[in-house]
Parts: sequence; C-alpha cells; structure tokens
Amino acid sequence: MSEREGSSGIRRREFLQRGVAATLSLSLPGRVAAARSPEVRQHRRLGRTELSISDISFGSSRNIDPKIVEHALDRGINYFDTAEGYRGGAAEEAIGEALRGGKRDKVYLASKVRAGVRARAEDLMHALEESLRRLRTDRIDVYFNHAVNDTQRLDNPEWYEFARRAKEHGKIRFTGISGHGGRLAECLRHALEADLVDVILVAYNFGQDPKFYERFTRRFDLVAVQPELPALLEKARAKDVGVVAMKTLMGARLNDMRPYEHGESTFAQAAFRWVLSNPNVDALIVSMTRSDQIDEYLRASGSGPVRQSDLGLLERYAARNASAYCRFGCNACAESCPHDVPISEVLRTRMYAADYGDHAYAREDYAKLGAGASACETCAHQSCLGSCPYGLEISELTRSAHRLLANG
Repeated sequence: MSEREGSSGIRRREFLQRGVAATLSLSLPGRVAAARSPEVRQHRRLGRTELSISDISFGSSRNIDPKIVEHALDRGINYFDTAEGYRGGAAEEAIGEALRGGKRDKVYLASKVRAGVRARAEDLMHALEESLRRLRTDRIDVYFNHAVNDTQRLDNPEWYEFARRAKEHGKIRFTGISGHGGRLAECLRHALEADLVDVILVAYNFGQDPKFYERFTRRFDLVAVQPELPALLEKARAKDVGVVAMKTLMGARLNDMRPYEHGESTFAQAAFRWVLSNPNVDALIVSMTRSDQIDEYLRASGSGPVRQSDLGLLERYAARNASAYCRFGCNACAESCPHDVPISEVLRTRMYAADYGDHAYAREDYAKLGAGASACETCAHQSCLGSCPYGLEISELTRSAHRLLANG
C-alpha cells in the first residue's frame, strides 16, 4: 500500500472530496460497475505494526464454523479478529481448525481479553495461553484489552507487566484496546496521549461523524453521538497507531435495505466505502457468518470512494432505523435509571437478535449482564422516558429485550 502523505488539513479536504465531490462523477446515467470476482482487492498498512492487512477483514464474534473461515481465507482475507469470550471460545477454535496445514503464516491473528482494574498478570497470561491453545498457534499478532470503557483499566500496571512478558516470549507482537462504550473518546484520548497502544479497534460508522452525517440528520433533528471521534482518529494517525473500525453497519438491518439495492450498490458496501474513505482508518472488521455474505462484503474491497448511489442508501437506512437504533458511545440515558439497568448494553444485545437475527449469540451476551433489564418489567419510575436524545422508547425496548432474551 502506498503511504498516505500530507498535512491533516489536506487529509480532511481529501476525505470530504472523496465523500462528496468525487461521488458525483460516479453517478452518471448508464454507468455500471464492471463485474468482478469477490476477493480482497486492497491491503493496508496497520500503523506502526507494519502489518499489511485486508481492508475488509474477518470478525468472528458470531462464527463457530471453520468452513466460513476457510472461505474467507480463499477470498484473500488475512486478518482475523476474535476474542476469548466469543461463543465461549468456539470462535477461536474455528479459526484454529481452519488454519491447520501450514496456513497460519499467511494470516494475522487478533484476539482480546478483558483486563480489569484489578486484573493480575498471571491471570492474563493464563487467558492468553488458553487463546493460543484454541487458535492452535504459538503467537497472536495483536492482543487487545477488550471493551475498555474506564480509563482506570488503562492504568493497571499488571496489564503492562503481562504484555512485556508475553512479548519477551514471542506470544504476542503488539497490543491495543477495543471499545464502543459511552466513555470511548475519553479512553482513546488517554491511551493515545500516554502512547499506551499500537492499535485501536473502535466502533465507527456513518452515523458517528458530525461533519459528514449532518446531511443525513438535518431532517431528523438528531445530534452526532461521538463528536470527538474523528479528531481522535486523526490523532491516532499522527502517532502512527493502527486504526481498525467495527460496528460499521450501524445495526446491520440488512434485510430492510434489499428492496432498494441494485448491482454492487448494496447498503453494506456503501457503509464500508464510507468508513474506508476516511484516510485515518486503516481497515474494518465485520462479523462474517455465511459465504455469500463474505462475497457481498468483499465486493467493496478496494472499490474506491463513496458513490452517489451509496449516499442515497445510507440516508434511507438512517431514516428507517433512527427510532430503534441505540448509538454506541452516546450513553445519555446512563444516569436515568434508579435500578442501574445497563441500558445501552441491554439494547446492544437486543440488536444482535432483532437486527442480526442471531438469537443464540444475543442470549449468550445478555446472560453476561446479570439481572439485565429485569427491573424494567415492574418499574414504576419510568425515569428513562425522554432521556434519549434520539427519541428511543427506552422502557419499551428494554422490556422487549428482557422478554426475548432472559429465558433462552
């Protein structure tokens, strides 16, 4: 991949030109994209790690089938993101099975562990050893502190002692943090300013950039949920920290959009082109569970800037889903519940069932929330009403989530 050069001002200008002006030339009547086989068409440098990874890469949070991993390998995907907790370790096992027979050296593996404020180095090393066993490898290329939403977790010296030892023994190469919670910006700023990470994995989609998303929200009276995120991504680029985006489909209600798609202009491809057009994003990961899904996604690999037809799909999606989608990183409702229901986490698990159609994964994730939204069933306070700046009917959504997911 060629180096991206120039000042931050040039990069911002280039981003806007890619997303708006350049799209107009691709919207001429009769212009149809040439058919091409679905495969990775571009690899990008992942910051200071110097890893060259597929621009659209494999997210394993919902996959336990080695054949799906093999299909991704055959299509040229070389970066596989997983975690010790995905499907109780079965997601890692599926990747390990698929990489048998000398395939390990052709790919990069990323995995994750939740290192809390009081996590101990020996426990983290044990978790790493278990991941290595399931992945059938002797090393992980990027190891993330998973779902960080508290800066105190970034100050735990045990994590850094563990990382030092693991690197010394060749068990991990680089470290990073992942996050999509309400304090994401605060955690990213702390990690970047203190130079604590080689890579960041962040929730980022067309619904989170105030400069670009205003074209979609101006008629909906909405506000951007992560106004600091674009500047933090630029800061990561300046420090040569690798940036991988996740949650790029803003809920992934793909079936809602099928009637409006045509040719290679599917909603997913439009959303990917939008994310990858940001020069401060190196690559994205997306959950892959079917071979035809992988083929659809990869048709956006290396496909260039956002198209005029893409903008129409994104705007339509935003209009259709604005009233039911909980924005990662907003958390404006967090203090509204007297029962301390983790509202955004409950609605995230609901999304896996209602949007992704993966009820098993949603139930598994909901169970990790303990009581979840059980208090909402009998709540008389209704203090959450009106706390969502997007107008979500929180109590209705949390109650439905509990009824759908609590009893399996």
